[in-house]
Amino acid sequence: MSAGAPLAITELRTAAAFAETVSDRIWRAWWQEDGFPLSHIADRVAASLTTTGLPLSLVAHRGGRFLGTASLIPSDLDARPQLSPWVAAVWVEPDHRNTGIGTALVQAAADLAFARGFGPVYLCATPANSGFYQRIGWTLIESGVGGLNVFRRAP
Repeated sequence: MSAGAPLAITELRTAAAFAETVSDRIWRAWWQEDGFPLSHIADRVAASLTTTGLPLSLVAHRGGRFLGTASLIPSDLDARPQLSPWVAAVWVEPDHRNTGIGTALVQAAADLAFARGFGPVYLCATPANSGFYQRIGWTLIESGVGGLNVFRRAP
């Protein structure tokens, strides 16, 4: 890794070498414990490699090193199918947390949604993680939806 390399956030479809790592991190964080195979997530991530619409994944990297990911998907909460699109699967490598990468990924995903003509963007978070999203400008619109809080960000 180049020490002076700038942080880059790009669409995964233009940085496909990171697809396996993105799949692994999302699977380990949210799906493995529920018994889903890695291939379940790998197939979803692969869908973001072949479309210019949704879903799409972003990857944060520096000097060829994976630092984090976030996705923009049509829906992330079965209880609220009328809300779309959603920022989801925000992950930052543990040794790079609290450095602004998560904020940059979430902002990049929202900005990309707005640039593509979407109005408000949504995300859901556990109560423990909700303060982070409020600090970076997301508005809490609903609490306790399946144990999650729902946030909104307008253009």
